[in-house]
Amino acid sequence: QVQLVESGGGLVQAGGSLRLSCAASGFSRSAMAWFRQAPGKEREFVAGINWSGSITVYSDSVKGRFTISRDNAKNTVNLQMNSLKSEDTAVYYCSARTATWNPVNPGVTDYKYWGQGTQVTVSS
Repeated sequence: QVQLVESGGGLVQAGGSLRLSCAASGFSRSAMAWFRQAPGKEREFVAGINWSGSITVYSDSVKGRFTISRDNAKNTVNLQMNSLKSEDTAVYYCSARTATWNPVNPGVTDYKYWGQGTQVTVSS
């Protein structure tokens, strides 16, 4: 059974940092990504990483501030978020594709497995 469990969300002041973690189990190593969804908005791609960790992709809105990484020995994917802004406030979701050879794509429909989400709130 596939499980993705996020942790690390919370309330932080603008300019601060948070580190999200996603513990994965039940499937082979594949490309994984973080998405976010703010109230009244569509779910959007934030950052993704391929199965080995050699390729990372970021949305323009977080490039230079967020860093995605993975530890395959621990089956975890992390998102280090620095210089947070109020517009980063959203529920953040961890997701995974199905096969090792799948590339990192920014489309929501490319990811089969999803976590339950963790709230990130940035106060200005």
